[in-house]
Amino acid sequence: MESMRVVSVNVGLPKRVPYKGRTVSTAIFKEPVAGRIPVRAVGLQGDAVGDPRVHGAPNKAVYGYPSEHYAFWTGEFPEMKLPWGMFGENLTVAGLLEEDVHRGDRFRVGTAVLEATNPRFPCFKLGIRFGREDIEDRFLESGRSGFYFRVVREGEVGAGDPIERAVPASAGPTIADVVRARIEESEGGE
Repeated sequence: MESMRVVSVNVGLPKRVPYKGRTVSTAIFKEPVAGRIPVRAVGLQGDAVGDPRVHGAPNKAVYGYPSEHYAFWTGEFPEMKLPWGMFGENLTVAGLLEEDVHRGDRFRVGTAVLEATNPRFPCFKLGIRFGREDIEDRFLESGRSGFYFRVVREGEVGAGDPIERAVPASAGPTIADVVRARIEESEGGE
C-alpha cells in the first residue's frame, strides 16, 4: 500500500455564482497552495465555507479526498480537466481510502491532529463546480466520498507531509460503510 501523505493543500473563499435564476454563495472552487498552511479549529487558513449551516467546523473543518479517485473521474469525464481541489477538498491525500478510515480515527497530518467524522454527501454545489447536475448522484453511487475531519490539535500542513494514524483504527463504521448505508437507504426509499 502506498504511504499515506498529503498530495495537495487546497483553499478557497466563498464567491457568488449564478444558479437556476438566482445567486448562491459557494466555496467549492478550491485552488492548490504552496508552502505550509496553518490548520485551525475552524479549518485551513485562507479557506472558508459558503454555507456554514451544512459545512465547516467543528465536525467538517477539513475535507480530505483521495488522489486515487481522480483516475476514476478522469475516465468518467475524459473531456474535463480535473486539477487537485476539483471536489472542493482541502487536502488531496494518497494512500488513505474510505475503506481504511473509521469514524473517530485520528491522524497526524503535518503538525496537526485530525479526527475523521463523516463522509461527504454531495449537494448541488458539486454540480455547479462540474457544470453538470448528474455529478451528485454519480458521486454518491461511486462510493468515492472522501471524508471530513474535525481538528483535534491545531498545527500546519503542506503538500508532501506524511499522514500517520495517531491511534489504532477505531471499531466504529468505516466511511465506506456509512456511504453504503446511505445508498441502500436511498434505494429503499424509491
